[in-house]
Amino acid sequence: MSELEIEKDPVEALKATFRRHASGVSVITMLDAAGKPAGFTATSMTSLGANPPLASFNVACGSSTWPALEQASYVAIHTLGEGNLALAQKMAADHTLRFADDDWHEGPYGVPVFPAATSILIAKIREKHAVASNAVIIVDVIEGLIGELQPALLYYQRGYVKPGEKLA
Repeated sequence: MSELEIEKDPVEALKATFRRHASGVSVITMLDAAGKPAGFTATSMTSLGANPPLASFNVACGSSTWPALEQASYVAIHTLGEGNLALAQKMAADHTLRFADDDWHEGPYGVPVFPAATSILIAKIREKHAVASNAVIIVDVIEGLIGELQPALLYYQRGYVKPGEKLA
């Protein structure tokens, strides 16, 4: 058994811990106040429970997508599989180019959807909780669009990986 190293700095302890914790990758989309598509890649999406069907995700209030999310009523939560790496990277890059391609269309409630995702939850925002410079968003799941079953795309050690893939 290896020995654990004590990290006294709480910021470094948090960063080091979450570098060792793989997270599923999702894309969250919505419309901004002008009705234009907005969205981002997230690794914080999780289920809160099935009765009622609730999910949550986190976002930095300084992100380019926060103004759209702050006023949005509906979102689409896309789960990503190993075949969606390019989508994850695009939605984490320059926000002005995220919807430049024709790989999405208008879905229920007008929210942008990427049909290549493994599944998409259409959800109504229930609560927004500001926490320091971030926000926790809680949503009511309204319906789902279920796509191809494939191994999940994961975020681990500051990069995207597929299950069983060796790190470079």
